[in-house]
Amino acid sequence: MSIENKFPGKDITIEDIKTKFPLVAKKNKNHISKFSISGVEFGSSLVPIFAGPNMVESQKLILDCAKNVKKIGAHFLRGGAFKPLTFPYRSKKYNETRLNGLKWLKEAKEKFGIPVITEVMEEKFLDPVCDVADILQIGSRNMQNFPFLTACAKTGKPIMLKRHYGSSLRDWLGAAEYILYEGNKKVLLCERGVSVPHTHRSTSRFLLDLQVIPAAKEITHLPVISDPSHATFWNPWVSPMTLASIAAGADGIMLEVHPDPKNSAVDPLQPINYKEFSMLVKKMNKISKAVGRKII
Repeated sequence: MSIENKFPGKDITIEDIKTKFPLVAKKNKNHISKFSISGVEFGSSLVPIFAGPNMVESQKLILDCAKNVKKIGAHFLRGGAFKPLTFPYRSKKYNETRLNGLKWLKEAKEKFGIPVITEVMEEKFLDPVCDVADILQIGSRNMQNFPFLTACAKTGKPIMLKRHYGSSLRDWLGAAEYILYEGNKKVLLCERGVSVPHTHRSTSRFLLDLQVIPAAKEITHLPVISDPSHATFWNPWVSPMTLASIAAGADGIMLEVHPDPKNSAVDPLQPINYKEFSMLVKKMNKISKAVGRKII
């Protein structure tokens, strides 16, 4: 593997690769992890789509979303039964569903035959979440909760590790090492936007770090997923940043899709509706083909 002593623009050295995250690091430039999760291939030319609402608001909503996102082209249904919020105050629309949400996700999964990814926030809820989820999502705020990473890894469930919005690539890969260290090899890395000084405006909550996609893939064999919905926090930007992510080499796309975005219980500015999702999937297919990948 041809690597200089220090990567341009990154705080990663050869010593880091050898001693800090040897399990996460590529063995050679062609080293790519290939595995299947619920029949969906990772490490191939396929760019899987994770789509659904930010949170499981109701049984009716998640069943409707599961039916429609699968029909349009999603490979996984996303939806949070446990939803971390930045502040403790909830809107009148917000009703944390927790175990009921898990029950509805399981119903949607079984009724429409679509695998599920959902966030787990606390170790005490690992068992009920594992009973439903095909992939455990570890949110950005838990990225460096090392005892929690270890506990999740020991379940043997595939894990999506979201990058914290203030972490370096080095820290992100170091967190992933904790999971692989426990023998869990089915790990997806997810870029969900970073916080930098010029993004602290009402027009841009986070900045989607597009260049971390090729940067990470230069070092790690793990698939790198992009989440343009959380990163942009703004519906009109989701489509162009999704397409840019695929062009940058993303190995999967996570999207917030809601039948009525403006009435979403949380973050109503960022979801796309079914029609927008359908149009986007068609564009994604074109871009994927242009870079030697595929959506379907």
